[in-house]
Amino acid sequence: MQQKLVSSLIGTTAILLALCSPVMAADTAIASGAGPIFDEARFGAYGAIDNTYSNDEKGFFVTGMLFFDPWDHDNAQGWQKLTSPRVHVGADISTAGETNQAYAGFSWTFDLNERFFLEAGFGGSVNDGKLRFDGGRGPYLGCHALFHEYMAAGVNINDHWRVVAQVEHSSHAGLCGDWNSGVTRAGVLVGYKF
Repeated sequence: MQQKLVSSLIGTTAILLALCSPVMAADTAIASGAGPIFDEARFGAYGAIDNTYSNDEKGFFVTGMLFFDPWDHDNAQGWQKLTSPRVHVGADISTAGETNQAYAGFSWTFDLNERFFLEAGFGGSVNDGKLRFDGGRGPYLGCHALFHEYMAAGVNINDHWRVVAQVEHSSHAGLCGDWNSGVTRAGVLVGYKF
């Protein structure tokens, strides 16, 4: 099962990259006048930041996220931003045989000014990690379906490119057993806004 999930995550990431390439090449214009499929694509790397024996992930995690803007979050003003989030999907792939995960949810971006922004996201994830203590190092996640949330701070380099520092956490909030060490990771991503 673990190999199937890893293969699935790698395949999903490859598909997401393949889908992004033609959209980036065409920038934001499509011949018919329709907008791009994606609002933003981000790629980068995470490292585990909760390194205890019960949550000891080695190596780093290649990560990618795609954002969609079905409710026009980018143009919403004031309180409308809360009621019109963007939708995100993403995956973290371990370089050292640790827990891989795929996730999806809603994201809210708050511009501090034209250059700097803050962001928060909430949703769910699936993973291929250990569920319970097995005598080895963790994390021990309790179940393969978890809540997933992240917080980010970013800087817009220009109209399209941005750099984002991001922290993410996945756990089950005590809803599926006693084992719940969760995964907490942080890293830097480069984003392309279409």
